[in-house]
Amino acid sequence: MKNKIYLIILVLFSVSINQYFANRGVFPIDNFLIFDAAYNITLGNHPFKDYWLITGPFLDYVQSIFFIIFGINWFSYVLHASIINMVFTLFSFYFFLNLGLRNIYSFIYSLGIAILAYPSIGTPFIDHHSVIFALMSLYSLSLGILLKKNLFWFLTPLFLVFSFFSKQIPSSYLIILFILIIFIYFISKDSNRKNLISLFFGSIFSLLLIISVFYINAIPFNNFITQYILYPSSLGDERINKLNIDFKNLISQFKFIYLALLPLLVSAFLIIRSEGKNLINKKEFIVLMLFLFSVLIIIYCQLLTRNQILIFFLIPISAAISHVYSIKFFNKKYLIYFIVGIFIFSTGKYHIRFNLEKKFIELSNVNFTLSESSTQIDDRLKGLKWITPDFSKNPSHEINLLKKTKNILLEKKERKIIVTDYQFFSSLLGNKFASPNKWYDDLSIPSEKNRYYNEHKNFFLSQILKNKIESIYFIGGAKYRMSFFQELKKNNNCIVSKKLNELLTEFSINNCKEIL
Repeated sequence: MKNKIYLIILVLFSVSINQYFANRGVFPIDNFLIFDAAYNITLGNHPFKDYWLITGPFLDYVQSIFFIIFGINWFSYVLHASIINMVFTLFSFYFFLNLGLRNIYSFIYSLGIAILAYPSIGTPFIDHHSVIFALMSLYSLSLGILLKKNLFWFLTPLFLVFSFFSKQIPSSYLIILFILIIFIYFISKDSNRKNLISLFFGSIFSLLLIISVFYINAIPFNNFITQYILYPSSLGDERINKLNIDFKNLISQFKFIYLALLPLLVSAFLIIRSEGKNLINKKEFIVLMLFLFSVLIIIYCQLLTRNQILIFFLIPISAAISHVYSIKFFNKKYLIYFIVGIFIFSTGKYHIRFNLEKKFIELSNVNFTLSESSTQIDDRLKGLKWITPDFSKNPSHEINLLKKTKNILLEKKERKIIVTDYQFFSSLLGNKFASPNKWYDDLSIPSEKNRYYNEHKNFFLSQILKNKIESIYFIGGAKYRMSFFQELKKNNNCIVSKKLNELLTEFSINNCKEIL
C-alpha cells in the first residue's frame, strides 16, 4: 500500500514539475527544436529524406504521435517531455527497490531525479532523451544481471536504440561497454543462458523496428549514413581534438557527482580485496563496475557536447546506488548521512540554478515578472509565459514582431519554406513544405571546409527544386549567411531579397529555377 502511494506521488510530481517549469520562458533554438519537425512528420515529410538531420529522429516521431493524439499545441509538446520525466522517475524507483534500498529512500532519491532530469529545459530535447534512455538501458541490463529476468534483457537493446536515435552519444560508447560486461557475465558461473536468447530477440526486434520505419517512409539509407553517421563523425573528431580536460572541466563542475560516487568506489575496493579471483562470479560487482564506467562515459560525452551541463540528475542516482552498497559493506550511519546530505544539498542547488533561474536555456539573469502570455502570438501556445534571452527586457516587443511576422506570412500564398529558430511557424501557418534543414546552427550546416559541404548544399537545393519553392523566409538571426546560400547569391542574380520587418526577410527565388 505504501509503495502505491509513493508511485501516485511520483507520477503526479514528475509530470507537474516539468509542466510548470517548461512554461517559464524559452530559448527558441533549443525549446522549439522539434516542434515543426514533428508537425512535418504528420504531413508526410520525413527526416533524412525531406530534411537534413544530424540529431536523432526518435524525438520527431514520438512528438508527432503526441500531436496526432493531443493536437498541435504547446501543451502536447511539453507533455512529451513530462511523460519521459515520469517514466524515468518510476523506473528509477523500481530499480532502487530491486537493488535492495528501502522504499522511503527509493522514493526520496526518485523525487530528486524528477526535479533534476527534464525540468531544466522542460521541452523535448535530444541530449536529455539520449542520456535518459541510456540510463534506462543501464537500469535494464543491471536488473537483467541481478534478477535474471528475460524482460530486462529484451528491453536493454531497445532502450539503447531509443538513446542512439535521440543522439549518437553516449549510446555509441555504452554499446562497447555493455558488450564487454555481457561477455564477462555470460562466462561467469552465475549466468543464465536463457537470458542471452532474450537479448538476441530484443536486438532483432530493435533492428526490425528501425528497418520498418525506414522502409515504410521510403527513407534513403545512404542519406541516413551521410547525415547521421559520417558528417557528425567529422565534427566529433574536431571536438575530440579541441577537448579541454583540466581540473575545472573534468573535476570541479562534476564534484557532487564524484562525491556521491565516493562510497561506491570504496565498496568496489572492498569487494576486490575480499573476493579476489572470484570477482567474475560476483554479479553485484559486475553491476557496480557497469555503473561506474557508464557514469564516466556520460561525463565524457557531456564534455564533448560543450553545452550547458544537464547530467546533474546523476547525483540522486549515484547517491542511491552508493547508499545500497554502503549498507552492504559498511552499514555506518554517518556514511548514510553523508550521502543523503550530498544529495539534498546538490539537488536544492541545481534546482535553483537550472529550474528556478533557467540557466540551461540562458535565462539566468532574466526578470520573469516581465514575461507575457504566448496566446498573444497564437492560442496554440497557451500556457507558455513568453520571455527569451534576446528580448529579455522587452518581451512584448518580440511578441509584437512575431505577431506581425505571422500575419504577413499568412498572406503569402506561394510555395515557401521558413528558416528560423522560432520553429513553430510552419505549424501555426499550416505550411506543408519542410525546411531542408531541421535546424540552423554552426554544426548542422557543414562549413565550406567540411568534406560534406557540397553534399549538404546539393541536398538543400534539391529539396527547393523538388517542392517547386518560390520563396524562402528567414525569421530572426541572419541564417541566410550560410555559405552555399551566399554562393548562390554571389554567382547569380536570380535572388531578390526584401526586409519585411525587424525579424523577417524574404528571398524570392522565382528566377533561379534553371540554375537550381
